[in-house]
Amino acid sequence: MTQLPWFVARGAGLVAWALVSASVLWGLTLSGKPFGRKPHPAWLLDLHRYLGGLATIFTLFHVAAVVADSYVHFTLTAVLVPFVSTWRPLAIAWGIVGLYLLVAVELTSLARRHLSKRAWRAVHFASFPLFVVATVHGLTAGTDTTSRVALWVAGVVTLLVAALTVVRIEDAQSSATRVPAAPARARRPADGRPAEHIPDERWRDAARR
Repeated sequence: MTQLPWFVARGAGLVAWALVSASVLWGLTLSGKPFGRKPHPAWLLDLHRYLGGLATIFTLFHVAAVVADSYVHFTLTAVLVPFVSTWRPLAIAWGIVGLYLLVAVELTSLARRHLSKRAWRAVHFASFPLFVVATVHGLTAGTDTTSRVALWVAGVVTLLVAALTVVRIEDAQSSATRVPAAPARARRPADGRPAEHIPDERWRDAARR
């Protein structure tokens, strides 16, 4: 039973990283070309929110289990303040920064209706450094991430996030430089009549007959 908190901490940490990665990948996919610019069905956006919410829950499980574990003694201060921990302080600091970024993103997502679009977007961009620091934390602090399978999975997911980010940036740049088409000018007859009184060509042909 003494090893139960350690197993919970390891499992919850891995699941939390997977959920953060899935949330970032899904968010990039929704905002990119695969789904276009049209409004998305509600369940697609809800899935993105649920992934972020579950990542927060499993992260809290991870932190609570680390504090409860007796093999490596962590105080509450050691898991909330960077570089206080005496066990791998740099690796733990990455995780603490990721925790705060995750909480900030999740809270602003819940309060999106009460925030301006600019403020929400500025905080939501923290999802990218969140993925980076969570990945670094897992690779440097986790005992399960030293295996070859874990390294391959982390590498593939990182490449996918990087590729979708590049595509998203290019899409945003092309949208910003795209010049809207000028509206067609209404024809105006020589006698100064309004354009809506100009008969259509087929009506002109009918009148000539």
